[in-house]
Amino acid sequence: MSVRTLPLLFLNLGGEMLYILDQRLRAQSIPGDKARKDEWTDVDRKRVMNDIITTMFNKKFMEELFKPQELYSKKALRTVYDRLAHASIMRLNQASMDKLYDLMTMAFKYQVLLCPRPKDILLVTFNHLDTIKDFIRDAPGILNQVDETFRQLIDTYCGLSAGEFQLIRQTLLVFFQDMHIRVSIFLKDKVQNSNGRFVLPISGPVPWGTEVPGLIRMFNHSGDEIKRTEFSTAGNYVTPQREGSFELYGDRVLKLGTNMYSVSRPVETHMSGSSKNLASHVKENRVPNPLAKEELNFLARLLGGLEVKKPAGSETGFRLNLFTTDEEEEHAALTRPEEFSYKVINIEATQEPGRRAELSRILGELEMAEPRPASGEKGEDLLALMDAL
Repeated sequence: MSVRTLPLLFLNLGGEMLYILDQRLRAQSIPGDKARKDEWTDVDRKRVMNDIITTMFNKKFMEELFKPQELYSKKALRTVYDRLAHASIMRLNQASMDKLYDLMTMAFKYQVLLCPRPKDILLVTFNHLDTIKDFIRDAPGILNQVDETFRQLIDTYCGLSAGEFQLIRQTLLVFFQDMHIRVSIFLKDKVQNSNGRFVLPISGPVPWGTEVPGLIRMFNHSGDEIKRTEFSTAGNYVTPQREGSFELYGDRVLKLGTNMYSVSRPVETHMSGSSKNLASHVKENRVPNPLAKEELNFLARLLGGLEVKKPAGSETGFRLNLFTTDEEEEHAALTRPEEFSYKVINIEATQEPGRRAELSRILGELEMAEPRPASGEKGEDLLALMDAL
């Protein structure tokens, strides 16, 4: 497992989350002079986007994120996104949050699968950050935060070898391997099958630095070419004209990671058969997670920097529905397997008396709590850490 995967996973999933929220907020916005107090306006949309992006790119938060560390469980990361999505006046109920997370994960999974070469995952990340900067182009202070993260990405990843990027890609694929949720956009574009698995193309541009397949060259012991053999291929391959830019500004060439919701179209998610079968076996396969201590430390550090904004004075929070109607949202909440739904966890990590209880509750939510060990056994450090909180 690569210890450099977490920042890429977080930023790309966060980028997809912002794409979806922006599209839904635009669809539900009402002109300011016609909107009631409980209806969205474009001013509210910009405020929500600015608040979430400010929290997402908080300097201390990014410092913790970029420290070399192993990837954490799906539920641990989901807890962070729950908190991030509620970092403004917007409120999502459980069904809408489930749908939001499904769309985020399946979109990025598809992008990872389609990357021509492992290093192009970095270009996908840059595409997400480029679009995020468009969301906040009128807020120079927040733009500086995003640019600082851009520089951290360049410093951290541009010097990595092809083998290290391959390990990052494998780590991401392991994270996504059991997720087969059908998304209407992918189904309509025929890039996803009815079982939730993606259809990968056999044609198109080859990775930068490689040749179009169809020729075998043989060399002697001196390195001289002595024979050529051509063969036919099933696909129609082309050589890319240039490599995408890995600089702060530039043409990324690769289109993966750009906003696929820029053209408004309905998006639905459905549980595939394989995912339903997986849900029925989840309880059978539960075992204590040996990374419980590390995940607790991770959540304590990261969630401590993510504050849920409470409406000031008489201001009320705005609810965002990711479904077409409230009835659809309620139906989704009732029909979704319990193992694939998560509660929104609000953690006041800055309040010492409640901090230990909240972190203990996280362990319960993550289903990683272990029996109290005898002195010297595994897990003693975890209990000592909780006692110190």
